[in-house]
This record gives sequence, structure tokens and C-alpha cells, in this order.
Amino acid sequence: MIDLHTHILPGMDDGSRDVSESLAMLEASAAQGVGLVAATPHFYAEENSPERFLSRRAEAAQRLRAALRPGLPELRLGAEVHYFEGMARSEWADALCLEGTGLLLLEMPFAPWTERMLQEVRELQNRPGLTVVLAHVERYCRWQNKKTWVELLNWGVLNQCNATCFLQWRTRRAALELLRAGRVHFLGSDCHNMDARPPRLGEAMLRLTAGDRDILLKCWRRFLPEWKEAVR
Repeated sequence: MIDLHTHILPGMDDGSRDVSESLAMLEASAAQGVGLVAATPHFYAEENSPERFLSRRAEAAQRLRAALRPGLPELRLGAEVHYFEGMARSEWADALCLEGTGLLLLEMPFAPWTERMLQEVRELQNRPGLTVVLAHVERYCRWQNKKTWVELLNWGVLNQCNATCFLQWRTRRAALELLRAGRVHFLGSDCHNMDARPPRLGEAMLRLTAGDRDILLKCWRRFLPEWKEAVR
């Protein structure tokens, strides 16, 4: 399995505090059958320049990779990019895509999206070789109307859902409806630590039917051909 959304790099954001915690998170992921983890620390344009963020990410990844042991998931770098005005015209967008792919994990505001916001997403989606993936799509549903979701899907925007949605009784039914309606393309643990927000991707996959798992596997193979060895 692939965990497309994690905060596993040590000291990068509000996720893992140090290498030891990162290793514990990777060990938990491996025990659940995860073979590849995308490290997607938060990128806030108002807090870090792209150059500083990429430098910090490279340093954190180097420290973690130096401590990796056999049997732990493969690590790929990325970012969870927080929406900001003008992002579609920024030169750094390709550098923040998931390593080896053209997928950009985007966190949208937790509020009704304006036409300007949607136009920004569309312009970003239209960049050659780039595909927008909305992070934890389930968190936005309460504020957006059906027309918005139809537009995004028609533009080719993809959606990532957090694994915990399939484990909690209050959200499980809605998450399954999204998946079966073709509005969920990837799962991610969105793990931050080993306490309040540990890796639970494997648990979620076990709660899905074979048909539901097949939907996700087909999406992984279709949209992540660069990672095909991890989704055999």
C-alpha cells in the first residue's frame, strides 16, 4: 500500500518531533502493510520561501534516511501546500509535487470557496504535467455545493481522503459514499505522531470491501505509474 499523506519528517511541522518518532511511525506503517510513504510536510507560503522549505525538507529527509532500517517503507518527498492567491503562477509548484510524479497535494481553506479560489485551482490544474490532489477532501464537504465538486472532477482534480474517516462511525458512511461515487482517488493516513494521530492506513483498508479496495488500487495504478513497483 501507499500512504499518500503523512507528516513523518522530523521537526518539519506539527508532525513528528524527532527521528525516533518518525521511525516509530514508519514501523507502525510497515506492520500494517504499507510499502511506500509520501512525506508531505505543510508548506505555508507566508511562513517559508520555497527555497527555505525545500532546504529544510532535504535536511530532515537526510536525517531520517540515515536512520532507516531494512523492512521499513520506502520514503518519497512531497508537500501539503496550503492555498494562497497567486499559487498557479508560482515557479516552485513543480518542485513541491510528490517526488517522481506531477501530483501536487493541495490544502484548501475550511470555508466556502470563492470563484477566484476555484479559478486559481483550475489554472494550477492546467499547468502542463501537473495534477492537483485535494488533501483530506472530506473536511471541505460541509462548505461546498454539488456544482463545485462536479466542476473540479471535470477539470481532472483528484481527491485524497483520510483513512480515519473509514474507521469512525460518524464519518464512515459518508466516506464510503464518496469513494463509491468516484470522488476519492487516494487514501492517506495524515499521520502526525504515535499518540493522537498515528498511522492507520492499514486498519482502514481492512475495513473496506474487496470492491472498495479495488477502486483505490486502480486509482493508484492509473495516477501513480511512476510508483508502480509499490502497487503491484
